[in-house]
Order: sequence, then structure tokens, then C-alpha cells
Amino acid sequence: MKKCLFFGLMVLFLSPFHSQVLAQFVMIIPSDSMVMQEEDREIKVTISYSHPFEGKGLDLEKPSQFGVKNNRWKKSLISQMEKTYVMGHKGWEAAYRLVRSGVYIFYMEQGPLWVPDEDRFVSHNAKTVAAVSGSEEGWDETVDLTMEIVPLTRPFGLYTGNVFQGVVILDRKPLPFVKVEIAYYNKDGKAVAPADFMITQVVKTDSNGIFTYAAPRAGWWGFTAQNTSRKMKRGGEQKELELRAALWVEFFDWKEK
Repeated sequence: MKKCLFFGLMVLFLSPFHSQVLAQFVMIIPSDSMVMQEEDREIKVTISYSHPFEGKGLDLEKPSQFGVKNNRWKKSLISQMEKTYVMGHKGWEAAYRLVRSGVYIFYMEQGPLWVPDEDRFVSHNAKTVAAVSGSEEGWDETVDLTMEIVPLTRPFGLYTGNVFQGVVILDRKPLPFVKVEIAYYNKDGKAVAPADFMITQVVKTDSNGIFTYAAPRAGWWGFTAQNTSRKMKRGGEQKELELRAALWVEFFDWKEK
């Protein structure tokens, strides 16, 4: 009886904690976030699904949308996607040739997909921004996704420790007081969290939908927010639709001579 009680208490206290630690992120990572050469340059964009700090991959089905937006145009790249593997699990990648200076917003969207274990539909989207030849115009534009994170701080050319701000929007309107989870892409596996609570960082948006964070380490950082205000029908029943939006940003250490 005592063992059963102890086990029940452990489940009660550890289950919410466990879900916090193992936050899942759709990752969209370009081979470069800043390209300074004037000549043609190919950039590779990789999309995957994982626990990025722990280095635990998950399979990602082919996105329903994948494309690039410049302040003058928007282009689908879905036909150029090829299967790849990230952290030992299925992901996707595409090569794109940058032929002129500008800001390029790469984005993906997947779903809604039915997730039986969660008894809900889930729709993912993710974005990242690459700048070419010193151009800066258009980095704060939306991609017209149902829900997305729009940067308020320029999302490239960032030093480690810079304060980064973004706004979470749903149907082009800010989402106040929504939780934003933040994860470091621990690509080489060298980073160790002092405590499990520190694997995933958490902030909330303010009354204007704005969140703020200062990255303590160089590398790629992901910001993701969720919304469950919508429903979809399945088998005659209304089921919850969870929208998940992510933004990936790279930070660099200060260099000296």
C-alpha cells in the first residue's frame, strides 16, 4: 500500500514537470543566417522535429507548406524538398540559391494532424530569417500564417547576451499572456543543464503579446508558443486544435583581435 501511494505521488508531481522538460520543437535551421558575398550563393535549409537540448529526434512528416518570402515576393519550395535524417529521425531539407541581396524568411507549416495520444489535432509552423549582403529591409514582416512569431529585434547579427523580443500573433492580432518556451540547439551535445528545469526556458508575453529573452550562449535558439482556442471535427465530435508557432534565431560570441 505504501509503495502504491509513493508511486502515485511521484506520478502526480513528476508528470507536469516531465512534460515541461521534454518540450518538442519543430526546427528550421539554415546553413547560414548571414551571407555577405555578393555573388550567387546556395543556402541549405533543414527542417526537423526534436527535443533540441537533449538531442532526441522525432520523425517529421513532410510539411504541407515550405517556402521563402522576400519583401517583394513569396515562393513555394515544397517541390524542392528532399528527405534527410536529423538526430537519427526523418526530417526534410532543400537547397535555395540566393541570387541577390535581401532578407529571406524561410517558413514551413504542417497539419493539422490528428495526434491520438493527445486526443487532439496539432498544426505546426516554424520560421527563420537569413540576410544577404548587408540588406535589412523586411525582417519584421509576417508570412500570413494563422499563428506566428514576428521578431521585434532584428533576428540576425545578434551577439550572445543581446536582448531579443518578438510578438506572438494569431490572425494578425497579438496574443497576450501566452507562454513562450525557449530551447537551445545543443548540436554538439556539450552543453549540460545545471538542473532539469533549465533544459527549457519559459517566459510569457505581456499585454501586447510581446516576449523578451537574452540568450546566454552562442548558437541557435528556438522560441515557440501554443494556442488551443480552436476546434476541429473528428467522427462527429469537436476536438481541440493546438496551433504551435516557432521562430529560430542565431546568436554569436563577441570576437577580438
